Amino acid sequence: MGDLAKQILTRPIQLADQVVKAGDESTINKQECAEIKSKTEKLAALLRQAARASSDLYERPTRRIIDDTENVLEKALTMVHRCRDDGYIMRLFNIIPAAAFRKMISQLENSVGDVSWLLRVSTPAGNDDDEGFGYLGLPPIAANEPILCLIWEQIAVLMTGSPEDKSDAAASLASLARDNDRYVKLIVEEGGVNPLLKLLKEGKIDGQENAARTIGLLGRDPESVEQMIQAGVCSVLASILKEGSMRVQAVVAWAVSELVDGNHAKCQELFAQNNVIRLLVSHLAFETVQEHSKYAVVAGRATSMHHAVVMASKITSKENLPALHEEEDNLIGVENPLPNQMHSIVATTMAMKAVGSGTGSGSNASGRFDIGDDEKPPVKLPEKSYSLNSHKNLSKPYSTAHQSRNASVSRGRELEDPVTKTYMKAMAARALWKLAVGNATICRVITESRALLCFAVLLEKGDAETKYNTAMAIMEITAVAEENSDLRRSAFRRTSPACKAVVDQLFRIVENADAGSDLLIPCVRSIGNLARTFKSAETHMIVPLVKLLDDGEPDLAAEVAIALAKFATEDNFLGKEHSGTIIDAGGSKLLVQLAYFGENGAQIPALVLLSYVSMNIPDSEQLAKDEVLTVLEWASKQANVTQEEDMEALLYEAKSRLELYQSRGSRGFHV
Repeated sequence: MGDLAKQILTRPIQLADQVVKAGDESTINKQECAEIKSKTEKLAALLRQAARASSDLYERPTRRIIDDTENVLEKALTMVHRCRDDGYIMRLFNIIPAAAFRKMISQLENSVGDVSWLLRVSTPAGNDDDEGFGYLGLPPIAANEPILCLIWEQIAVLMTGSPEDKSDAAASLASLARDNDRYVKLIVEEGGVNPLLKLLKEGKIDGQENAARTIGLLGRDPESVEQMIQAGVCSVLASILKEGSMRVQAVVAWAVSELVDGNHAKCQELFAQNNVIRLLVSHLAFETVQEHSKYAVVAGRATSMHHAVVMASKITSKENLPALHEEEDNLIGVENPLPNQMHSIVATTMAMKAVGSGTGSGSNASGRFDIGDDEKPPVKLPEKSYSLNSHKNLSKPYSTAHQSRNASVSRGRELEDPVTKTYMKAMAARALWKLAVGNATICRVITESRALLCFAVLLEKGDAETKYNTAMAIMEITAVAEENSDLRRSAFRRTSPACKAVVDQLFRIVENADAGSDLLIPCVRSIGNLARTFKSAETHMIVPLVKLLDDGEPDLAAEVAIALAKFATEDNFLGKEHSGTIIDAGGSKLLVQLAYFGENGAQIPALVLLSYVSMNIPDSEQLAKDEVLTVLEWASKQANVTQEEDMEALLYEAKSRLELYQSRGSRGFHV
């Protein structure tokens, strides 16, 4: 605090001196005044000691304690002044009860205790005879709010303690923040953010971990997030993600997700500005997919993953050229990869890698291009399909210093234990999930990187937490793409190997996952979000969804119906073709059952989908056989259905179209 503390302490010191002087001049209640004088002298000595140590004082408790002390000294001065002999009449009117003296002496003792505690808590460990901080006890000022004192103490340790003490203090604050939202506000209000950020930047690994964890927990409160942003939390977290221990980086990635999830959209933009997206994708890609920069430029051979993908795509496209997609998102005549094209791409790339196998990495004198053993990715997937201008980025030379620093960082990451690596990927995926929510710019940055390929690999080979976070990230990105045609066309074109890899994994999960799997709902939603990108011939994408309507889980059935409705809606250019696929897969019968017997959560989505299918193919014999018109008429008379927005109009339109093709005599109500 420095000069500010001296200004705060000036007035109380002056008051204390006046009380001591007035105590000497008292002629009434001399014993009580002498005791007040004694307590005040002790307090004055502590105040002067505090003034000498003003640069070490912790501001928040200093202000509160000194303000209370000043009020006590003002009352003491008034009381002692009344004990002077100003004549019989004045003595008569200045009679002071003994209880008032006892109360004043008690208040002075409390002030002495408060200032003593302030000096102890503000003293750096090791400066005095004390060995560290230890337990400092509660000051009298915190009698009514002991947690406040504990928070003060831990923040003071963060400011002046040893590295071990600082780590323990950060862990204590994390425990408090986890327990109670009010404690979160207190920690931020009492100045805990700056020392936490300093510990995160300069502390040892354990201290950095605890500081990052506390910051993440504080980020759950939107008001606290605003104050942390002003303290520069985004740039500090970004710097740790760039250069730091992977143990710390994993917790920092989690903290990023908590800050963004704290209902504070401003964090998204600030993290994007600090290059956090690229850093997270880099952690996600480490030992997941191969980096193009690890391939040397060799004439006549693949120069990168990008090059290998292009070569493999050309080879495949010459052999098989499928019909072009009629849908608006696929009007450009680009060859469509067959289901086994990913295998061709991988085989081509790996064959090129195997040419001239040697022990070194990079190109050698014979013109071969090798990858060092320590650089081999565990999963062999191709690099993303780059845009037309991406070759400009590939051709940029890396400086020697840049290559050396990247190699050093990479070697450090390779030495981390598998548990830490797994947790890092899980938290990077979680952070990307939260950052992507509702933000088209960030989603574009993510999809233009290697993230989609990483997502595909991790959905297949990641641990349970990584798979879930990855599925949620894909769900949020596809939700934005559903509303943003530019993102949808650039990132989720069906000719993109990265997109195909992700979609294949989504449908693998839908086909094979257990009913209770946490991955099913986000994967189903993602498929629904991408409904406008599928071709009419891709019926195998719809059939597994239809089968899930008969799963028995109301929440899952509702999500499946919502996803299928995006295939069948009239807004989808291929809605009629997709509706035919839904009917052929037995969807109408299952939807009728959900409409009649499904819980309220699944009933409405089932009726919406049934209406879309009926409007697209009203002459379907299967719809007549399943008595869909009867179901829609019944539903239009149910209050819980018609009160839903737009349901009455939708049911009316569907019934009108069906009535043109189905005779009334064939209809009946059967349950």
